[in-house]
Amino acid sequence: MERESFASPEIAHLLNAHFIPIKIDREERPDVDAIYMNYVQATNGSGGWPLNVFVTPDLEPVFGGTYWPGPNHSMTAQGSLISHTVGFFEILQKMRDVWTKQEARCRESAKEITRQLRQFAEEGVHSRKVGEKSDEDGLDIDLLEEAYQHFLKKYDTANGGFSVAPKFPTPVNLQFLLRLDQWENTAVKNIVGEDECKHATHMVVNTLRKMARGGIRDQIGFGFARYSVTKDWSLPHFEKMLYDQAQLLDVYLDAFIITHDPEMLGAVYDIATYLTEPPMAAATGGFFSAEDADSYPTHTDTEKREGAYYVWTLKEFRTVLGDRDGNICARFYGVLADGNVARENDPHDEFINQNVVNVTTTPAALAKQVGLAESEVITILKEGRKKLRAYREKNRPKPALDDKIVVAWNGLAIGALARTSAALNDIDPEKAGRFGKAAEDAANFIRKELFDEESKILYRVYREGRGDTPGFCDDYAFLIHGLIDLYEATFKEAYLEFADILQKSQISSFHDPTSSAFFTTRSHPSLLLHLKSGMDAAEPSSNSVSASNLHHLSSLLNDDNYSKLAVETVAAFEAEVMQFPHCFAGMLGSIVMGKVGVQTMVVMGPFETAKQKIKEGVGVGRTVAWGGGEWLRARNELVGSIPKDKQGVMICAEGVCREVPSL
Repeated sequence: MERESFASPEIAHLLNAHFIPIKIDREERPDVDAIYMNYVQATNGSGGWPLNVFVTPDLEPVFGGTYWPGPNHSMTAQGSLISHTVGFFEILQKMRDVWTKQEARCRESAKEITRQLRQFAEEGVHSRKVGEKSDEDGLDIDLLEEAYQHFLKKYDTANGGFSVAPKFPTPVNLQFLLRLDQWENTAVKNIVGEDECKHATHMVVNTLRKMARGGIRDQIGFGFARYSVTKDWSLPHFEKMLYDQAQLLDVYLDAFIITHDPEMLGAVYDIATYLTEPPMAAATGGFFSAEDADSYPTHTDTEKREGAYYVWTLKEFRTVLGDRDGNICARFYGVLADGNVARENDPHDEFINQNVVNVTTTPAALAKQVGLAESEVITILKEGRKKLRAYREKNRPKPALDDKIVVAWNGLAIGALARTSAALNDIDPEKAGRFGKAAEDAANFIRKELFDEESKILYRVYREGRGDTPGFCDDYAFLIHGLIDLYEATFKEAYLEFADILQKSQISSFHDPTSSAFFTTRSHPSLLLHLKSGMDAAEPSSNSVSASNLHHLSSLLNDDNYSKLAVETVAAFEAEVMQFPHCFAGMLGSIVMGKVGVQTMVVMGPFETAKQKIKEGVGVGRTVAWGGGEWLRARNELVGSIPKDKQGVMICAEGVCREVPSL
């Protein structure tokens, strides 16, 4: 709509003459976006972006929708109050006329729908309040089996993934399935089934492999696009988001740790490299938000095209690599003379004769086809990728960079890079150190630039200075999550102390003492609704991450108040979770932790020696602490009771620590 409508003089004249246009950056103000998305979903039955809503001067919604075509476009869109399909220009005309002739009716309708939305939001979740007992056993581990069965039915055996086109990775679901077989406690396997847990791993690894070979991955550069337009992951929407990279890094790392598959490791390196190098890595520390899908095909073009930076012609392959190597690389990547994008997937004619790079064969199979040794083909492919990347960087304008540093998404990246650093330390110390340093630099930058030490308030966005918007619940939750992972990767207790400070601040600012769980934002008179996020989407919900954080902090700090709050947070969504457990995949792990607890491992001994005691693993249902830190020994009385000169690994639970001979 940016190109079709908001750059149109015709639209601009009508819009500015009869409306007050307000543009909301949903990354900076997700609370405002969520309110009006709730309205559009309630009235239209579905939502999405771009999100467009007409509101009264009191900010109450009158009419809304998502994409409406611009002037002279062949496509049409359906609105809920306007019965026939129209474009954006016609929508504006009709809304102008309706407001002019029936303003009172519009205001009355807007007040009524706002009342209904507010009533639903105030009821929030439909579960019991704090202190109320459930009629039955409440949430139990068998919900994980129900969720598994849902994903099993949805699984695409041919292409991987759990939906038809368009296909989103939804990493929170992949991580839930991948970790079913990794719980320290056997309760999950006993209920879900050992074979089922292993099959869950198979489904995810196959999905990750299909994605790693598909066009959704930038095969010439690094990183993954947001989603695939096609069911086989071959044609992406080319935008790259920080939150996707961070979550996919976590999932690919889990897959590598479980399978030791080099292909999973290759994806780990690619994503971690993408995060820690320009353009995504900020020189100050921290990570930028996104790269656009659209860019100029050449430095002389005046009109942007989607995917222009990423697509190739066969002629370009041959020009850059020479005929022999160009043809070999073209076979490997599925590059064709007439292009490889199907006509039905190119409504704007942007991909004529263009190719989205996919891995379509193996080096071994390709070597047989071209009559060369496999080792020679591998060399050609590696060198070809480097040359194509260098050509692309030199000759094509880069996509625009969204250079906001958003705390929530940085928190996800900090955790993923910290875990990656720890896991790769024995394999590749140089890169492990680089990835770990990037995670630490980001955490230190956020504390210095976006956290007020006196008020304990976290701010959401940094761009050429700190923004004015205080952090939302997800900023606190995701950063705490990242800091816990960073502490366990480094044993530097300043990160754990910061996580504890933020957790207390999050509770005081967002927690609902009546119905438990956490509100998305602080209460403010200008906001129509006060919402709670429980259902996962492209990002995990703030409440699912918060519940997990509370369980882990309770384990690390021996703080029963945190674990009690974690259980209450999950219980607040009881009715919804029991009805649709697969929609709350990120929260299901906290159900397990609430039932069986979290295993606490305390490593005693010199700092550097302690870091070598435990190999980084998936570690579902456990935490790892170093017992030599002064702050932790003061904060956790149980750890403090262990003699400081003790050597070895202790398991602490229920007020007692016992030594284990080895791990």
